[in-house]
Amino acid sequence: MILSGQLLTSRGALFPALQAIGLSAAAVRRAWAAFRFGAWQIGVMLFLWRQYVEERPHWQAHSYAGYVPKAVDITPYWHPATKSCRSKHYHPQAGKALSAVEVGIVGRVGSVTNPEGQRQRVTVITDLVRGDLTDASTASFQTQLVKHVARTLEPDEIAVCDAGFEVKEVQEAGVPRYVIRGAKNLTARRNTLPPYKGHGRYPEYGEKVRPLARQYKDHTIAATSPDAVETWTTDELTFRAELWYDLVRTDVKVSEDNQVFHVAVVYDPRFKEPWVLVTSLKLPAITVWRLYCDRWPIEQVPLVAKQMLGGARQFVSSPESCQRLPELTLLASEMLTYLAATLPAIPTGFWDRNPTPTAGRLRRLLARTPFPDTCPLPGRFRKKASVVDHLPKGILGHRRQKKTKTA
Repeated sequence: MILSGQLLTSRGALFPALQAIGLSAAAVRRAWAAFRFGAWQIGVMLFLWRQYVEERPHWQAHSYAGYVPKAVDITPYWHPATKSCRSKHYHPQAGKALSAVEVGIVGRVGSVTNPEGQRQRVTVITDLVRGDLTDASTASFQTQLVKHVARTLEPDEIAVCDAGFEVKEVQEAGVPRYVIRGAKNLTARRNTLPPYKGHGRYPEYGEKVRPLARQYKDHTIAATSPDAVETWTTDELTFRAELWYDLVRTDVKVSEDNQVFHVAVVYDPRFKEPWVLVTSLKLPAITVWRLYCDRWPIEQVPLVAKQMLGGARQFVSSPESCQRLPELTLLASEMLTYLAATLPAIPTGFWDRNPTPTAGRLRRLLARTPFPDTCPLPGRFRKKASVVDHLPKGILGHRRQKKTKTA
């Protein structure tokens, strides 16, 4: 139902979406009961799907300097009319925080190739972290997500986060390896004391480091000279990076026990603004840049789940259903993207002469295919021709009766 996009046509209503794939009224009720009250767990489903993908010859995990990028992101599912949902997330169009179910997405990044030789980057989700529906603070959920990443990060993995995550919360959560997109006005300090000026109090903090110049009114604050400069060429484009090593936060005093980080400012000729990347590992700038570029595929998972599969609207109200439906749409989005990337490209019509393997094209094909034809059963499965009209069904079939006492 979700893979074929019926949730999109029904505008988030489960019963019409289930009926649209050809299920009877009784089958619709059973499917809804399995969704609402079933004993399934999304973690088991993610593990089985990840195991299936990693065993396929199409899958190739990305690795840079021996580290596998593990992308981290937060996506909201808006529930403005659900009273049981008190959690909120900032909505850029509204300019304020609105009621939403927040889901943390953690996944490994790799590439798959279809029979036509077309290669595409995809994300294999490893964890979906639920937010607290009774807590309106996004910061507390973000801290919960970072702590989960710190507990589950493998020795060969490195967490890759966007600009919404800060160095302080990542360090306090105990994440050993990370790459974060820093702000343009990032300021740090050296972890060494500056020389004493001969008067006044002895210094306790290191000198400030500003990777980029900034301007306040008519006053320009110059950038700090880099510790190293690196250049490289990719796809006939020349990149330049400036690096600063062994830095600490501005609120941290100089100490040998401090958690230091390194900053790489990458000048990409395709963009006007440079990339400010913060990492805990002293790696070449090209490696840090490639690690952060591999965070982008995780953005496609919620995009497909909401816009192509109809997960943006969800007419469910119970707390468990508000958590389960986003998880199912994200899993379906990952499956649809992977299948589209590994199968031959499917044209939308006669006008689509050079199709690309996208999730939207595969979803449109599944929408035109009835459900039994989409999932054919093995030949040894058949419908049993038994007479069951005389048997009680539903709650009458399993209701217990008290025994009648006999003399």
